[in-house]
Amino acid sequence: MSITVALFDLDDTLLAHRAAVDSGIRNYRRVLGSAFADGPTDFTESVRWTALEEFHYHRYLSGEVNFEGQRQARARGFVEPYGVTLTDTEATRWFDTYFESYRAAWRLHDDALACLDTLHARSPAVRIGIITNGEPEFQTAKITAVDLADRVNHVVASGAFGHTKPDPRIFHHACELFGVDPADAIYVGDRLTTDALGAANAGLTGVWLDRERSATTAQLDEARGAGVTVIQSLDELEAILD
Repeated sequence: MSITVALFDLDDTLLAHRAAVDSGIRNYRRVLGSAFADGPTDFTESVRWTALEEFHYHRYLSGEVNFEGQRQARARGFVEPYGVTLTDTEATRWFDTYFESYRAAWRLHDDALACLDTLHARSPAVRIGIITNGEPEFQTAKITAVDLADRVNHVVASGAFGHTKPDPRIFHHACELFGVDPADAIYVGDRLTTDALGAANAGLTGVWLDRERSATTAQLDEARGAGVTVIQSLDELEAILD
């Protein structure tokens, strides 16, 4: 395998996004007042907040709402069961305050830096890039906060490029930035369809990072049929390149 470029998803591949979300919403509930703090368990509310994120963020990716609109919708959806109604301004303020708790919890997954170090140390070194669905300012802030900026050659954010994963154009654009054919690039992400299959369909080597070991038989068959490799840790990535 003549892989010279390794491209990664950001959230829940390199950055421990889900853990930061859980921490952020738990900590935020504690400052919202007794009505919120005395409600359902932290686990229940973290699950509900995650579901709101998934639903409204995909509305944003499909163009149904803008980036700020999906944030406001998530805030409104979270407080609605508590009998609270938020205006646009209040919803923005609510989300911005939550975001401070979320941002304070940004961390890399434990295997991220070791993986990147290993790729840099190969001879010849493998160049590193990130393809992420999101707004460039928001995603760049994460990359900078966890000290990834100096380790990454190029970052492609869908909000700037105009197309989202799994559209092959965003994968091809990243390869063009590096000056390589898709066949010479590998892409690693935590979502089978959006990341791994999207990359494979664009001609890259697709790798599905299934940290939770949640893959079903049908998903494994689909991955295998598309030539996608499934791993449970970034520690396994180098073996794919040998």
